[in-house]
Amino acid sequence: MSVHKRNCPVPFDQQPLNEYKALKKSPLFEFSTTELSVFITKLFLIFSGVSAFGLVVTWLSVDPSKISFNTVISNVLFSLLTIEILLVRLYLGWSYVLKRLSSASIFYEESGWYDGQLWIKTVDILTQDRLIGMYQVQPIVVKIRRLLIGTSCIIIVISVFLTLIR
Repeated sequence: MSVHKRNCPVPFDQQPLNEYKALKKSPLFEFSTTELSVFITKLFLIFSGVSAFGLVVTWLSVDPSKISFNTVISNVLFSLLTIEILLVRLYLGWSYVLKRLSSASIFYEESGWYDGQLWIKTVDILTQDRLIGMYQVQPIVVKIRRLLIGTSCIIIVISVFLTLIR
């Protein structure tokens, strides 16, 4: 539900609630709104796809008998970095929307001339936005942050392992 034009001078696509709805419907961000198990399963499928693609490229470009354990581990590391980049993108997008929903004032632009304006939310709109931010968006941000930290730790461990075995 968008804010009526008379109550809010912010353009439709810059209103925090509409930004939230657009992000929620976006193909890239949609799967991050699912339950943790479904989200991890989809991330694992992406990881598996990138790993399989990397192994096929390695197998086609190098003699298969010369593929070492380090090459396979490096492929896994690359796949994890791909997941890390995806998680960073998801985190930044959801954090931005959470900040806009939680803020009492909204910075917006009416035209493309960089003439920014500041609008103070009414109490009703602020309450609605903060409730949505607190109960809909914040759990997504926390989930992504935890997965980001976990993936970062795994990347560090694999990097140290690769360094030690060389």
